[in-house]
Amino acid sequence: MVSKRKLSKSDAHGDSLTAELPQTKKSRISCKEKTSAEDGAVENDSIFVQLIKTAGITLNAGERQNDIAVDQATFQKKLCQILRKHPFYPHVVQEFVSGLETHIKDRDQFRNCLLPCAPVRGEVTRNLVHSYCESLIKLLLGIETLQPAVITLLLEKLPEFFFDTVGTFGTNFPRLIVNQFKWLDKILDSKDLIMKLMQMVSVSPAPIQHDIITSLPEILEDSQQSEFAREVSQLLKRDTRLTVPILDALSNLDLDAGLLAEVISALRKNLDLSSCILPLQILSSQSKLKSQPQTSSSTSQVSSSQNCVKLLFDVIKLAVRFQKGISEAWIKAIENTVSLSDHKVLDLIVLLLIHTTNTKSRKQIERVLRNKIPLGCVPEQLLQSAFRNHSLVIKDFFPSILSLAQTFLHSADPCVVSFGSCMYKQAFSAFDSYCQQEVVSALVTHICGGNDVEVDISLDVLTDLVTLHTSSLIRYATFVKNILDYTEKLNPQQIRKLFYILGELAFSQRQEDSYIQDDMHMVIRKWLSSTVPKYKQMGIIGAITVAGSMASKRSKEDRCSLERTQQSEEHCRQLSILLDLVSYCCEQSPEALALYYDELANLIEKQKGNLDSQILERIGKSVVEDFSNDFVVDLTPVVDGVHLFPVKSLYNLDEDESQGTIVINLLPLLSQNWLGKSVDEMATRNQGKKIVSPECLCPSFRLLRLYTTEQHNGSMEEIDALLGCPLYLTDLEIEGKLGSLAKQEREFLCSLLFHALNWFREVVNAFCQQQDLEMKGKVLTRLQNITELQNMLGKCLAASPGYVLPPAIFDCEALEAAPTVNAVGLVKKKKTGGKKQKSEGSKDSSADHSQMEENPEGNQSEAETTQLEKDTTEKRSGIPLVQLQSYRAFFRELDLEVFTILHCGLLTKSILDSEMHTEAREIVQLGPAELVFLLDDLCQKLEHILMPPAAKRAPFLKQGKDCRNIGFSHLCQRSSQEVAQCAVELLKPLCSHMENMHNYFQALITENEEVVDGPRVNIQEHQLLSSCYQQLLQVFRLLFAWSGFSQRENSDLLRSALKVLADRLKPGETEFLLLEDLISESFHYLLNFQHSVPNFQCALTLTQLLIVIAEKPVASWKKDKIASLAKQFLCQSWMQPSGMREKGSQFSDALHTLLCVYMEHTDNILKAVEDISSVGVPELINSANDGYSSTYPTLTRQTFPVFFQVMMAQLENSVRSIPAGKPSDSREVQLEKLLHWNMAVRDFHILVNLVKVFDSRPVLSICLKYGRLFVEAFLKLAMPLLDYSFKKHREDVQSLLKTLQLSTRQLHHMCGHSKIHQDLGLTNHVPLLKKSLEQFVYRVKAMLAFNHCQEAFWVGILKNRDLQGEEILSQDSEENDPGEGVSQLPREDPAEEEGDISGSEGGSEHNDDDEESSE
Repeated sequence: MVSKRKLSKSDAHGDSLTAELPQTKKSRISCKEKTSAEDGAVENDSIFVQLIKTAGITLNAGERQNDIAVDQATFQKKLCQILRKHPFYPHVVQEFVSGLETHIKDRDQFRNCLLPCAPVRGEVTRNLVHSYCESLIKLLLGIETLQPAVITLLLEKLPEFFFDTVGTFGTNFPRLIVNQFKWLDKILDSKDLIMKLMQMVSVSPAPIQHDIITSLPEILEDSQQSEFAREVSQLLKRDTRLTVPILDALSNLDLDAGLLAEVISALRKNLDLSSCILPLQILSSQSKLKSQPQTSSSTSQVSSSQNCVKLLFDVIKLAVRFQKGISEAWIKAIENTVSLSDHKVLDLIVLLLIHTTNTKSRKQIERVLRNKIPLGCVPEQLLQSAFRNHSLVIKDFFPSILSLAQTFLHSADPCVVSFGSCMYKQAFSAFDSYCQQEVVSALVTHICGGNDVEVDISLDVLTDLVTLHTSSLIRYATFVKNILDYTEKLNPQQIRKLFYILGELAFSQRQEDSYIQDDMHMVIRKWLSSTVPKYKQMGIIGAITVAGSMASKRSKEDRCSLERTQQSEEHCRQLSILLDLVSYCCEQSPEALALYYDELANLIEKQKGNLDSQILERIGKSVVEDFSNDFVVDLTPVVDGVHLFPVKSLYNLDEDESQGTIVINLLPLLSQNWLGKSVDEMATRNQGKKIVSPECLCPSFRLLRLYTTEQHNGSMEEIDALLGCPLYLTDLEIEGKLGSLAKQEREFLCSLLFHALNWFREVVNAFCQQQDLEMKGKVLTRLQNITELQNMLGKCLAASPGYVLPPAIFDCEALEAAPTVNAVGLVKKKKTGGKKQKSEGSKDSSADHSQMEENPEGNQSEAETTQLEKDTTEKRSGIPLVQLQSYRAFFRELDLEVFTILHCGLLTKSILDSEMHTEAREIVQLGPAELVFLLDDLCQKLEHILMPPAAKRAPFLKQGKDCRNIGFSHLCQRSSQEVAQCAVELLKPLCSHMENMHNYFQALITENEEVVDGPRVNIQEHQLLSSCYQQLLQVFRLLFAWSGFSQRENSDLLRSALKVLADRLKPGETEFLLLEDLISESFHYLLNFQHSVPNFQCALTLTQLLIVIAEKPVASWKKDKIASLAKQFLCQSWMQPSGMREKGSQFSDALHTLLCVYMEHTDNILKAVEDISSVGVPELINSANDGYSSTYPTLTRQTFPVFFQVMMAQLENSVRSIPAGKPSDSREVQLEKLLHWNMAVRDFHILVNLVKVFDSRPVLSICLKYGRLFVEAFLKLAMPLLDYSFKKHREDVQSLLKTLQLSTRQLHHMCGHSKIHQDLGLTNHVPLLKKSLEQFVYRVKAMLAFNHCQEAFWVGILKNRDLQGEEILSQDSEENDPGEGVSQLPREDPAEEEGDISGSEGGSEHNDDDEESSE
């Protein structure tokens, strides 16, 4: 019922409908309307019925159509003759029409008269009646004597159905009535009919208006088309809701060129494109069309809708092409649209249309899209909707789509790059084969270009296409295969993606594309047989990836059909041959064999449950045997063989087991390789035996544990003994022993520690998700072992300069420059004394001591660390320590699942010590050192995957183009959404840990009576927990700064993250809060941590985190809160636990950032600058040499250049936001602008004069640079204001210029000082600055001339002086040098006044007074 109503409204062409009245509708027709209860012929004595029956038509009641027994023309001729020959003619005509009017009062009978008549198929009439017959009403309209009366009757009948719904009676009566007027052979008074119909349009509802307008081209005579075109153009001006039917009607008219141009011109004006009225109306119309359900005629409706939309864009295209203002107005309207919801699909389509049509606007279109996309105004969903619903229109813009996509892939913004990739995917899925081929060609071009970002994105797009549109993409497999010729530029991760794509294409069809398989096999065999490590690496990766495609496909085939046994066996045979080939080629190279194990492990992990069981069994059989034979032995009291160090079993967690204990045979195996690698390795290779190397230990174990979990549904019971088993190492008590060891021994010890560390990291990867409490305790103990070994390794590396580290990650490009001790630098443990080293009576206390001394891999600010190292009470040994941040490429990667360990509770070190001596020894808690280790790794992962590449810091060591991805190979195989989801799931334990940090430092402050360096402060514990606090805040900041949260599909994830924070403040009350309320609650929750931040770096990170939260959306109160918080931190005295103030380069950088935050968020920058410069700086000047400002304790003589630079830069930036003066400005507006400039010039004067006290080179350089920028801004923005304000505000203008004159004179003194000292860094600023000062003099003179005050201006020669204002006597010859002033200016006063060159517009006060009196 509803569908019929909506269907009738959407039919723009008004075709005759053969509507079927449902039986259920009969009961809804009122009794008054029922003239016949049953179907049958209408029988009465009216003249209408009798004459119609005589002429050959039988009238029926009910749902049965009227029957016609003669030809239509015969009926009309016969009825016309009967009427004309009737004795009461012409009175009979009126009686006939009256009978018709009575007959059609019944709705069923009226419908039958409007619907086509049914031909009677009798033996006699078979050849007399046509198969299609017109309706009775239309036949009557064809009779000239009846036509005027019938037309009048129908038009009078039409208003009865204005508010009738189609569903009530199943028939659209208005449309049927209008259809009767179409294609009549002759209309006696066509003009009158058209006039009446247009009058009907003005009073009828919108659906009937639509039907009448779209039907008029079929009713009009040719001579009336021009007049109708003009009339509907005027109608559009009055009612833009009729845009669609009017354009549809105009497209069916045959107009001459002149009239057509006139109509189009009128339409352009009436549509008001500049204000975008048309897009909103079209959108409304299209939403109405799209809301209709599909019926039997849905195909024709969709076609009609698409044609209508295409017609609209044809009109817009003509307007854009021939009228420049149209495109500019539309672009401007879209650019000025701010609300996200106001951006519609049509806006995007119009931008594409303009980009295609108007070549001069292409750069502007690209700029608009680049600005809109990161803000979320043009989300990918909008693009998808455009392609899905308007592909017929968008196809015409394909060249522009391709061009924009290529441009966007070059962008540095990840949101823009993602949008470009989405354009490629949508174009491939929506368009024809030609466009698909162009898309694939463009992607291949990106890949072969060599740019890492473009290569990665293009490969990701092809991966999505091969997954979603395999059958379509396979037609262009030749293009993709050509990438094999350009693999030199691809890194291992990209090689893996490429072979996955090729493998899916090669093995996706039942009739395999053998030529792709052959090419891949040839390339893989060639690479595997190469002696170049890079090619062998590429061959291993390619072979295992292709094997994964083959194994996965065979598994699918087995499920789909049991008849493909022969082909499955062939696949299995090919897989076995391929794996045997790879295994054989890797046996003689430990690095290659390790990579082979890692790739097999990745294959099992990626295709969980989808890998062929026979292949899995084959892999497992070999890996279990190899691992146990190569690396595991039984624990014995004595180890046979000759080794560099005595063998000792360490780190055994299963000491209660008396027999059957296994041990990892690390030191003997490493010693064997170390001592005999030159001779035995060559002999082994000659014998063709596999080389057993410690480098394969971790990859082999990773493969073993993934195979085990796959075979046993996640159970690790088969290999759980490896979690607690010991390692064969040596005595690691290295304090004081490193200096006595030989170089070879020190390097062997480094290698031993590296392998042990990587073993423990891989063990933690394997068992981190186990739920058994005993195994959880062992995992935490292994984390403690890791932190202990890292501390030892740092000391050993410091004693082994030039040591080459063993590789641990094998799917990355070879490191051309491995980090050495000299490259990464040492952290010197300076003069010790004070606290002595505690006795190490037990292994546990030794481990705890190591944890407390080590701050592993921390990427937080080390400014406070540097100062702590100078404290004699802090360090306990003189051994230098290498920081391990730059050695990421030599450690095994931690999986994301490892961070589930964060759910364990945190205890401070002192409590942990006491707990370890209780009977509940098995309940091991996560300690501070382990927490720092995990958080640091988590920060690195989030920064790598969630932060835009352009915003990331440069790598510490430039190790080639693949350096950025080293150590993140497993992470890079996950999407940013998956990583963000994992991080959100960790928010609850992270909040708990951060609250623990807050409570610890709050209690510490309370206990020591707010003295940071109180006697009860444990310096090392304080430092370790400060690192924890910093890393926790950094994790939060990296997560919430992820740009993906702006995308609509991630809105639920953002809400989940904010809900976790809000729940900590209001538990159970956040379920139904709006997003903005969640943001507000999260902001307040994080703001509570402001009183416990232990150092300045934590304060900065907390502020940045709050900014990220507040930007989601920005609210004024949040901006004020951030400004207040930043000022609070600037006004806080930051002390280290040792009692020294924080300082250093990193502290200065953090101070610069926080000061910028304060200036950017304060409501009055000029007032903030004045407060610091007039309050804080004088306090600093009056303090001792090592003193500080009491109001701003962070302002010291060391940090003054930071404050000075920020204040000068923010002052210059602030004045540029003051609008330039206009003649139309009111007196109040001029006065307000003058007040702003007066305050700015006063601040500038204060800052410039500070150079007399703080005359260091950095301060001078800052003043020269920003002084010139300020003067330039004054010339550009303030001088026009003074031009029009001079007469009204003479005193204010005079005071303003005199104050600035003092500042420009001091700038001139700085120029002289720079030349005298011949400082190249300072003199580089002088020419541009002097040019600006000279322009200032001329501009002031012009301003006075504009106000008829030329006599108030005079010029004097300014002598060269130093910073203190003393004359430079040795420069007499330069006094007349034009470069030193503007003495070349024409003299307007013979008197020469020293010092008035840069401010000579003022002259003397009596000049202005004289001028004032003259007025």
